[in-house]
Amino acid sequence: MDSHVVPETSKVSPFLLFYIIVSIQIGVGVLGYQRVIAEHAGYDGWISILITGIAVHIVMWMMFKMAETTDGDIIKVHQYVIGNIAGKIISFLLIIYFMLYILVILLNYIQVIQIWMFPDLSTFWYTLAFMALCTYVVFGGFRTVVGVSFFGMVLPAYLLITLVFTFRYSNFTQILPILDHSLIDLLTASYHMSLTFVGFEIILFVYPFIKEPQKSKKWAHLAVLVTTLFYTFLAILTFAYFSEGQLQKTVWATLSMWQIVQLPFVERFEYIAVANWNLIILPNICLSLWVASRLIKRTIHLKQRKGTVIIAAIIPLITLLFKTGEQIQKLSEITQKITFGFVFVYIPLLFIATMIAKRVKKQ
Repeated sequence: MDSHVVPETSKVSPFLLFYIIVSIQIGVGVLGYQRVIAEHAGYDGWISILITGIAVHIVMWMMFKMAETTDGDIIKVHQYVIGNIAGKIISFLLIIYFMLYILVILLNYIQVIQIWMFPDLSTFWYTLAFMALCTYVVFGGFRTVVGVSFFGMVLPAYLLITLVFTFRYSNFTQILPILDHSLIDLLTASYHMSLTFVGFEIILFVYPFIKEPQKSKKWAHLAVLVTTLFYTFLAILTFAYFSEGQLQKTVWATLSMWQIVQLPFVERFEYIAVANWNLIILPNICLSLWVASRLIKRTIHLKQRKGTVIIAAIIPLITLLFKTGEQIQKLSEITQKITFGFVFVYIPLLFIATMIAKRVKKQ
């Protein structure tokens, strides 16, 4: 029996893939993606979100096709296409990919806390505490991580309702005229939107952990549709609320919109939003940590718990290298190029290679 066969008790129901994907796609990028896409496509930026969403659906279809062909995760796909040893070497590189993803999320979130709430907050100690919490969650197994994803999406969902406060100050005619930017502008904005959208590639890692994975496809596509519509709605609302000139000076547009929320029992609502974001990025980090530690187990046969501890110890040490906002911005830009390359270039190429290998093996 294959030592990597997933026991039935570790698997989750197909519909839970919806919560996994939504919770990993919605992260720290929500706080300020609007300015970035508006820089390239103006107030047509919402169209570029729809373009990215369509691209994600296509790549997701390819990922399911590969997972079905090999009846396994990305390591199985690599072994199927290029053999055992070369497959494991390439799969090992993905550990660095997920560590980079964790690092960028934490550094960007801590920067938000330092600017909005606690200027003297220690990046190292906060990261160490956060990674300790994530380690505890990952130790509970995949089902626990999925449970955190569920609550990380459901509990902060009330924040959406508070955006209603911006409607009375919004002018939706600012979005007109539609399509007054070139296709190149829209595609450039889509590229910059890609880092906010990534995370859905986790399908290639969690596929063996889903009961009757065939039934999970519709839930995965529904999850991407929901995040696409959410990002589009929020972008349109932001464009109606800020003039283009104001938006260029607003780094975290979503947080700035929460500044006008006035409730009888809270003065500064954006503080509550920043604090709540802990719960929103928790699934991002837990899922990425689980994937990275499982890759360690599958490639170098080190126990997953040990791999989790090693990664959780390394991340806080790496944060010590980043002292300024410019350095974090540079890291985010490099990560964007890597994630775009992996998701929208490497995965389609791997899909083509898998289909060729399938045909060759049949003959």
